[in-house]
Amino acid sequence: MKYKCLVFDHDDTVVNSTATIHHPCFEEYLRLYYPGRSCSLEEYFWKNFTPGFVEMCRQDYGMTDADLEVEGQFWRSYVRTRIPAAYPGIREIMERQKAQGGLVCVVSHSFEDNIRRDYRHNGLPEPDLVFGWEQPLERRKPEPWPLEEIMRTYGLQPSDLLMIDDLKPGYDMALRCGVDFAAVGWSNDIPQIEAFMRRNCGLYFKTVGELADYLA
Repeated sequence: MKYKCLVFDHDDTVVNSTATIHHPCFEEYLRLYYPGRSCSLEEYFWKNFTPGFVEMCRQDYGMTDADLEVEGQFWRSYVRTRIPAAYPGIREIMERQKAQGGLVCVVSHSFEDNIRRDYRHNGLPEPDLVFGWEQPLERRKPEPWPLEEIMRTYGLQPSDLLMIDDLKPGYDMALRCGVDFAAVGWSNDIPQIEAFMRRNCGLYFKTVGELADYLA
């Protein structure tokens, strides 16, 4: 195997969730709390890429910490009853990694209980470690702590890990840790995102099959 540990983002990397769940949830939230406001799917993808979801909420909608808490509760209630589908081919990549004695970890901005539920529902191998939104701010990506903790737990070096993610926070985290980063672009066709990832990341995969071939 090329890497002892594959570290997956969750949303739009492993499961197709923004277009089917997270964006509709945000639109419903805006309809209820910010009547007359809306956010297109393309804009939602781009703003999550940069400056990030929280900053988008602050800058574009003037949300306070209290507002963000309400939005977070609304989102968690919404996703509790909606399970996204895994992208075809992801399960086979994870199963091969596990069969070869490797690790599969997750660093995401979703909650750990939702991530583990999604893995079970989609028949994915149980991840070895999961670091989600429930972590304090200083331990969430793009902060380096999750990757550092994976390396500490399993006695790994940066060269043993591959971070697989569709957005810039994962890239920033990997860069700070000296970990290889694979940008994936199968969730959207936003030209600015693809251009940045192709320009700055050593690896870019437009399909799950391309990633599978690279790791084979």
